[in-house]
Amino acid sequence: MEEPAQTSASSKREFPKIHFYDQDFVDIYDQTWAWSNEFLRKGTVKSKLCSRFFNTPNTDSIIQFESILSTFFLVYSNRIFPVAAQLDNFYGKQEENGAIRGEYSLKDGKPVPIKDNPEGVQPPLFAWAEYNIYHKIGNKKRIRDVVPILERYYQWLEDTFKDETGLYAVPLAATMMQNAPRKGTTYPIDFNTQQALNALYMAELGDILNDKEISFRFKRHYFSLKSRINSLMWNDADGIYYDLDKNGEQIKVKTIASFWPLLAELPNEPRSEQLIAHLQNPSTFGTENPFPTLAADEEAFSERGTGFRGSVYPPFTFMVIKGLEKHGKYEFARECSIRHLYYMLDTLHPEGKERGTVWEAYLPRKDGPAHWPGKKDFPRPLFITYTALSTVALMIENIIGLYVSLPRKTVDWIVPTLEIMGIENLSLKRNMITILSNKSGRGWEIRLESEKLYYFTIDVLGRKKKTLPIPSGKCSMLIDKL
Repeated sequence: MEEPAQTSASSKREFPKIHFYDQDFVDIYDQTWAWSNEFLRKGTVKSKLCSRFFNTPNTDSIIQFESILSTFFLVYSNRIFPVAAQLDNFYGKQEENGAIRGEYSLKDGKPVPIKDNPEGVQPPLFAWAEYNIYHKIGNKKRIRDVVPILERYYQWLEDTFKDETGLYAVPLAATMMQNAPRKGTTYPIDFNTQQALNALYMAELGDILNDKEISFRFKRHYFSLKSRINSLMWNDADGIYYDLDKNGEQIKVKTIASFWPLLAELPNEPRSEQLIAHLQNPSTFGTENPFPTLAADEEAFSERGTGFRGSVYPPFTFMVIKGLEKHGKYEFARECSIRHLYYMLDTLHPEGKERGTVWEAYLPRKDGPAHWPGKKDFPRPLFITYTALSTVALMIENIIGLYVSLPRKTVDWIVPTLEIMGIENLSLKRNMITILSNKSGRGWEIRLESEKLYYFTIDVLGRKKKTLPIPSGKCSMLIDKL
């Protein structure tokens, strides 16, 4: 299932170029790819890991949560970096009972024991990532190959963690939110929602394969979990989802974990509006740098971040923004992405003699990296595995506003306003495309280049929406004429 290594011809390939009216945004995007060259690793005969994969330098293991998330920006590397290998490393380690552990040693490929997490379980996000990879890379055969692995993995999660309540009881270490103040939690809102998300995308993968049985089976799992989470974990008075303790009582602490349901499409519209109101409220989650991992009005909230007590971590901000998209909040998602990136730019171009960098986690209310007194090596500098979700994925999808689906042969451009921006030489399998907007004497113009036919939708939010077939070659269109 691994992607072919590059040939000498393909090594001349370049990353897609972005255009944006603020050059700093272009710089942080370019710099991310330049830094990423240090992240290529090789498997060994002993570790049985893939021949090439992306992993943080100076580490001894691969971590499931990080590897899965990295696929969301690696799909934009024009195949310079492997994408599938990020997941195949874990699939290759699947045990007879379906188990896939959260961490494996780079040296010998064996599972690494995780403190307070005997089964080594991590957020079950493989199916979500596979669905995204399919739309960006378009390999249907891969879906056929991975679905049996993912079915066994789903079954293992169910057999191991689901109890008579119909919910999943996992240790808090499985949520990847180390020191979040969630004491007493037996049924975490995030893990239960991630398993619903897993079922939702397993059903989607079944649909891609035209396999009605798989699709129906996982839709059943999804709706069953959806109704349990909505009836037991939602708090109407507070307008948010909560963790449950061992007696099924809500633990009333508002953390970023409460927003996974937006991504999994669990809340109805009135509930999603209440959740989104928190993201806009400066006294809970609408801090200057979106979004803190703990609500600002919680007793344990720290202005310094202190790990998961207020720090802004790019993967959690990414998750919230992808959830906002699901509810059509493109303009708010874009505004938050831009605000978040400005805080990253502050540490990329510091004043004085310091060298600029990007960090694993940021302060919620002012610029600079988060602090965690007593925690060695926090936050990690140049932690591209997290930061590229903002500087590459959010940049292309939410700030520039491009959504690509190879199987559908579509590119949707969703923008609230027209600005000078776009992308150049984005590889869609065997097709290179360029989409740029520019202001000429005749008004706003979009310049397009492509090697093959595809369908382009321009959606200027609330003003005009138009889908056009784009032939191979070069063309341009005037927005006012559409």
